[in-house]
Amino acid sequence: MGRKERRDREIKRENYATKHSAEKRKHTLIAIGVLGVIAVIVGYAGFLFMTMTVEAPGGPENAGALGSDHSHAAILVKIFGDEFDFSAPAYQIKSPWIHFESRDGSTIHKHATGVELEYLFNSISIGIDDQCFVFPDGKSFCTNDEYSLKYFINGESVIDIRDYEIMEDDRILITFGGETEEQIQEYLNQLDNQEIIK
Repeated sequence: MGRKERRDREIKRENYATKHSAEKRKHTLIAIGVLGVIAVIVGYAGFLFMTMTVEAPGGPENAGALGSDHSHAAILVKIFGDEFDFSAPAYQIKSPWIHFESRDGSTIHKHATGVELEYLFNSISIGIDDQCFVFPDGKSFCTNDEYSLKYFINGESVIDIRDYEIMEDDRILITFGGETEEQIQEYLNQLDNQEIIK
């Protein structure tokens, strides 16, 4: 093999290595750019979330600014005696104003004045009114001749809870079925013994 052939091979190797490293550098720069854009978007979204006020899109109509209140209330929902679990991811922190958090499904956290329970239930796609409790999948439990929907706030029966704004240490019971007074009292006792996580 002559000197010229060796030299041609070296040049080919160098050209290949240069081209290959340039491509690798190009892909690395593109990846860094994409990650940078993602970081900026996440940072901006986090900033917007932390600084949301009443004017922020999707906020409750009559709510104060985020941070204007910080109240906690216990909730217990019994449908035909079965306890409904709000600790599933589908019900956790769906709104910064009022929500369930930390995989706990029994404490409501409210972070602004003027936020009513209807807003909480709407944020987790549960419909409520004075007659019906409607799950996100469309299953509805409505008062009829056999069964009834009942609401209790701090042990007192109320007709509707949609416009109720929780106060610190409130206890809310929602039942559907044909419960006796004794069963209702058992549920209220269970609710009274439920820890409010703050």
